[in-house]
Amino acid sequence: MIDSQLLSTEGEPLLLNDAQIRYYESFFTPKEAATIFDQLLEETLWQQDPITVFGKTYPQPRLTALYAINTKPYSYSGISMKPKIMTPLLQKIKHKIASISEAEFTSVLLNLYRDGKDSNGWHADNEKELGKNPIIASLSFGENRFFHLKHRRNKEDRLKVLLKSGSLLLMEGNTQEHWLHQIAKTARPIGPRINLTFRKIM
Repeated sequence: MIDSQLLSTEGEPLLLNDAQIRYYESFFTPKEAATIFDQLLEETLWQQDPITVFGKTYPQPRLTALYAINTKPYSYSGISMKPKIMTPLLQKIKHKIASISEAEFTSVLLNLYRDGKDSNGWHADNEKELGKNPIIASLSFGENRFFHLKHRRNKEDRLKVLLKSGSLLLMEGNTQEHWLHQIAKTARPIGPRINLTFRKIM
């Protein structure tokens, strides 16, 4: 396990094999992050889709929503989502990300982790709609949660990052080709977290 605190300062690349990842711990101030969290929680049209894993179907262990500047759907894990029109707040956040990234995002997938029981299993954001070497911008608001990464082949290459409220994690280059990531369950009593993952759907 690699201690991310020894690897990176604000916005500098994490020292990982086969990956390009940057972490901005204070992309939004605590006050800004709290305001954004409240607004997202209130105005987002959340849904809970069924997901099938190893032949068994059950409610996805979190709430989701998809917003975009176009009408292109997004599919993952057997779920196909049709986007709603991106709100002014989401467009404002997208514009702020553009100040440090040249990516032109079209869509944002929102995840609401209601408590420690909500999670997201090991996966890569490598759906064909995203094209080769997609750039994923992940923002966190609300409760802090650990973000786990592991290399697909080198078992010793693992990383755990505490994603703080107001932070931005950029995954670029061939990261999705070589690494998997997850938000694991936790038994700790914690409050809700909202995660925004901006992406470009081809």
